[in-house]
Amino acid sequence: MNQQLLSLAIWVPILGALPVFWAGSDRRCLVRWLALAVAVAGFLVTIPLYTGFDPKIAGMQFVEQAPWIPRFNVQYFLGVDGISMPFILLNAFITVMVVLAGWEVIEEKQAQYMGAFLVMSGLMNGIFSALDGVLFYVFFEASLIPMYIIIGVWGGPNRVYAAIKFFLYTLLGSLLMLVALLWLFLESRGSFNILDWQQLQIGMKPQILIFIAFLVSFAVKVPMWPVHTWLPDAHVEAPTGGSVVLAAIALKLGAYGFVRFSLPIVPDAAHYMANFMITLSLIAVVYIGFVALVQTDMKKLIAYSSISHMGFVTLGFFIFNQLGIEGALVQMISHGFVSGAMFLCVGVMYDRVHSRQIADYGGVVHTMPKFAALFVFFAMANSGLPATSGFVGEFMVILGAIKANFWLGFLAATTLILGAAYTLWMIKRVVYGPVGNHHVAEMQDISGREFLFLALLALCVLGMGLYPFPFTEVMHASVDNLLKHVAVSKL
Repeated sequence: MNQQLLSLAIWVPILGALPVFWAGSDRRCLVRWLALAVAVAGFLVTIPLYTGFDPKIAGMQFVEQAPWIPRFNVQYFLGVDGISMPFILLNAFITVMVVLAGWEVIEEKQAQYMGAFLVMSGLMNGIFSALDGVLFYVFFEASLIPMYIIIGVWGGPNRVYAAIKFFLYTLLGSLLMLVALLWLFLESRGSFNILDWQQLQIGMKPQILIFIAFLVSFAVKVPMWPVHTWLPDAHVEAPTGGSVVLAAIALKLGAYGFVRFSLPIVPDAAHYMANFMITLSLIAVVYIGFVALVQTDMKKLIAYSSISHMGFVTLGFFIFNQLGIEGALVQMISHGFVSGAMFLCVGVMYDRVHSRQIADYGGVVHTMPKFAALFVFFAMANSGLPATSGFVGEFMVILGAIKANFWLGFLAATTLILGAAYTLWMIKRVVYGPVGNHHVAEMQDISGREFLFLALLALCVLGMGLYPFPFTEVMHASVDNLLKHVAVSKL
């Protein structure tokens, strides 16, 4: 069974979505419980990936390999290391939260809504475990379809515009990646094996061109400045579940691409382009932080916050030290918990007042004390408060940056001030003060179901903040191996 765990992680949610679709939206109770059962099953099959993982092994584990398209040597080739494995668990866990969050909120086409998230969950797991270039590309592109449908069907008034913008940005960026994959296929004499590509002897000029091709694709996904403009539109128009998956998982795909493709396959180009990447990352951290300060829409503020936090991730990758890369990976996992929780909190309020504008709230603590306590806790984590997961990754990246260059770490640390500024400014206006209006006065505190998914996320944020060792332990050997590989020039 251990040899098929990754296949189960991919196909249980995808195939499990079929009976959900079949149940039809007129049987809402059945659809909900079916979707929850499939999501929980999808999460349970990923747990042995962690419990059976050997943190001392730097290479791939739980490997599955079978011919897929023999004529072109394309294989169904799966495997995970300490870098990719945690994201499969994160993805499966977030899927359960999204199903719970959409339990009563989605009234139209509920079967299709739940099914789309289950399909996307399986496709995301495929991206994190694919070791064949074609397989990775297929999963990478296929994951666009359910998200496009989720935004376009269940989104806000401008949902069609936001869905098309999201689709075009990410699809066009991926076309250059396809060119790079084909070039590597020819250079490796007919292999799509990503691990084989890491051993290629490639000249500096081709390395730079390949790096740029990957950069265009992955930068859009992260998203990095200046190709970030699709994200606020997508977040604002997407339903709550769509925003949660977009922030918690989809943004991680681009960052994951850098550590799976850009750094190990073209390491010399990665070093050559490092200053450029660090500059773009710092612009995202600092400039986008200021942009978040002036937002009046809660979703848009959290969306810009996500861009700023993901700038920390790309910064950590390109300072080429253990603290930086491990900190960036921890930050990715933490951001999955925190940003997902923040969007769920906004969704809870939107379900009651049907507004995302900060000015339409005020004094929420008086009518929703349990919710306010959780919302403030997640806001503190978003600000990087010590003892929360939001602090751990950022602190490690700042330490890694200072180790590389003091002023680099100093600039990166400004995000702690900016993050606190825009997050607490929002909390002050939404949660505290007198009751803003009669809509706020009529708000009911969170239900047992809403408390369940917010409390689970709060436990994850607190647990990771107090004891990050289980997360850093599994990635240490793989990150060390990556750094050794990147440090050795192939020229």
